[in-house]
Amino acid sequence: MMFMKKCIPAGLALMVLAGLFGVPLSRAQEVKKVGTSAAAFLRIPAGARGTAMGSAFAATANDASAMYWNAAGLANLTRISLLVDHSSWLAGLNYNYFALAIPMGDMGTVGFNVAALSTEKMLVTTVEQPMGTGATFDASSVAVGVAYARALTNKFSIGANVKFIQERIFNSRAIGFAIDLGTLYVTPFDGIRLGVNISNFGTDLRMDGEDLNIRVDVAPEQEGNNQSVVGRLKTDDFSAPLLMRVGLAWDAFADENHRLTLAVEGLNPNDNAQSVNVGAEYALLNNMLVLRGGLSELFLEERERNFSLGIGVNYGLQTGVTIAAGYSYQDFVHLNSISKFTLEVQF
Repeated sequence: MMFMKKCIPAGLALMVLAGLFGVPLSRAQEVKKVGTSAAAFLRIPAGARGTAMGSAFAATANDASAMYWNAAGLANLTRISLLVDHSSWLAGLNYNYFALAIPMGDMGTVGFNVAALSTEKMLVTTVEQPMGTGATFDASSVAVGVAYARALTNKFSIGANVKFIQERIFNSRAIGFAIDLGTLYVTPFDGIRLGVNISNFGTDLRMDGEDLNIRVDVAPEQEGNNQSVVGRLKTDDFSAPLLMRVGLAWDAFADENHRLTLAVEGLNPNDNAQSVNVGAEYALLNNMLVLRGGLSELFLEERERNFSLGIGVNYGLQTGVTIAAGYSYQDFVHLNSISKFTLEVQF
């Protein structure tokens, strides 16, 4: 808890002071924290809807992907929801997200989720055999979570998502646990929603395994000693990518045929400077067709995420089942763009 107390309030104080004195965030935040956490895959956005809205989704999430953005949003579900998300991520990686949410009436909503990032098989190379030894290896990162949310009043809900985390490369792995805590409040100010979520607060991760074994000659200057002693390299501990989201969402207008939702969200991570995301969602034809767009990492020095766009189609079957298909396009400043596909079924 000491780490969270230092990280979150200090970051918010910097943002307030920067605003009061007119100091840009890039100048107020002098310490560089980029690349100082493990399990960075936990920061990959889940679901085409939230991604298309510039990742400003903590106060809007009301589907199964809420287990990533803000678990408190699960309390708004009234039907069982199954969501599958896929994208070909950066550098030839594959990202998949699975979520199942089950409402239980007044007892709240439970959910199960799996996030996985994986690589294709690659050749093992050494200094002596730079073209490959004939062996192959791969790497993967997986998080398995169990979520619960409940509406305490008709305006306020809370939620949590407890995760088991594993990162693996060849025969070495790092294991940890983390929890996401979120709240969602419908304010009396024209129905503006306030969402607050703290993600990935948990144990540190440290890589360990037989790949770290090395042969050690404890006395190289002496003859006749044992030159086959097995030692092990020790790696450092790294924290999970702790992130605080504070978001606002407002339905500018909504009727049977049209709805416009505007969202803004501030982020304070432990491995980067503060930034702001903004997004919008326009639904028409009684929510059958939805258009989305947003901007990510505003005010962040050397930002990598740029604009995002997306489209969604919702179709209700005569059996009562609703199918929602979504697509998002995420543009990056230096890296290749990312396309994300999501399918959700509610029944």
